[in-house]
Amino acid sequence: MRKWVTEDWQFELTAFDGKAANCRLGLEKGDKFVFTYECPAGMCPRVMAQVYTWCEVIRCGGDFTHRGSKEKYEMDMACPCRSISFHLKAIPINRDENGKPLPNNPRPED
Repeated sequence: MRKWVTEDWQFELTAFDGKAANCRLGLEKGDKFVFTYECPAGMCPRVMAQVYTWCEVIRCGGDFTHRGSKEKYEMDMACPCRSISFHLKAIPINRDENGKPLPNNPRPED
């Protein structure tokens, strides 16, 4: 893999409520996933489909206050099955001293 995009956001998804017995994958309170663009190992694909949409909102310059969150880059959400509750946090990364995202690396030659 030759990744050329310099990611400018990192995301933390933490389960804050729910029991492993209620989740098909055994996710439970305290489980945490940290990722940029990829789907992290062990993540429920149904949750990731939902989370990915909210990550794109942030990547495109939006924030979570328009959906009722008090914080621009943090929100709570339930998994599609409603068995686990998660807290999603967006963290800006790979920025210059002014907070501007760093440029992408050159695309690899095929």
